[in-house]
Amino acid sequence: MKNRDFDEWLSKFRPSISGYDYYIDFKKVIRNVEEIKVELNILNSLIGSKNIEEDFEKIVLKYPETLQCVPLLLAVRGYEIFAQDEEGAFLYNFRKMNFSVEQYKVFMRKTGLFDMIANHLVNNLVDYVLGIETGLDSNGRKNRGGHQMENLVEKYIVAAGFEKDVNYFKEMYLKDIEEKWNIDLSALSNQGKAAKRFDFVIKTDKMIYGIETNFYSGGGSKLNETARSYKMLSQESDTIDGFTFVWFTDGIGWKSARGNLRETFEAMNTIYSIDDMEQGIMKQIFQYGD
Repeated sequence: MKNRDFDEWLSKFRPSISGYDYYIDFKKVIRNVEEIKVELNILNSLIGSKNIEEDFEKIVLKYPETLQCVPLLLAVRGYEIFAQDEEGAFLYNFRKMNFSVEQYKVFMRKTGLFDMIANHLVNNLVDYVLGIETGLDSNGRKNRGGHQMENLVEKYIVAAGFEKDVNYFKEMYLKDIEEKWNIDLSALSNQGKAAKRFDFVIKTDKMIYGIETNFYSGGGSKLNETARSYKMLSQESDTIDGFTFVWFTDGIGWKSARGNLRETFEAMNTIYSIDDMEQGIMKQIFQYGD
């Protein structure tokens, strides 16, 4: 991998690595709705009610478990909601009633839930909650996105013939690497002061590889700091016999920080992209050495 051209390498960076399951986790959404489907169907009897406050009171007294659905009708996870106005401040508990039914009716009225249900603005609370759960799950994209590059790299590690917890390991701290293979990594931890953790560690007969992964679809100051710190990490790793630092990164966000990435690229032989992985770099660097 010597004499690579940085600009050509960077030109192959991807705008995204989102898979089909990145957008919404429908299995999770449906599972969450199923858990309260019975209670929602009981509350469905309130739709179009001419005496909704009276009907609501009857349902809550007979089926108090239906109250736990209320926060989700407002797209709130959990069972407590705080609300205040000129009449006072209240922390409502929807798992176990901590106020009178009359006060919960005040909550339903002032939040607009009674109006929505009585005036037929929704036809089915199960379908309505399915939509809310879908919207709430979209907030999880950031977490799913944060693991996408990690998951992609792991697929290539496995495809290269490595076995988890046998010769490749996830999320290992320096101290664990030192204890497992009796190697001194104090040069990487500022003499034991920093608790560094690698996304993956691969162990071959001749080498221990500490691996970091990330993907940046957007720019920002963090990228410059990442490039600088990984350049330093690579240089520190070069002083340790039997240890190599490897960095897999990608994403068009790097185009806004190309200067710092170029410096790291020129100083570090073991920095690779998704295209490199597709070209079989895993077997070259891990099975046969640099």
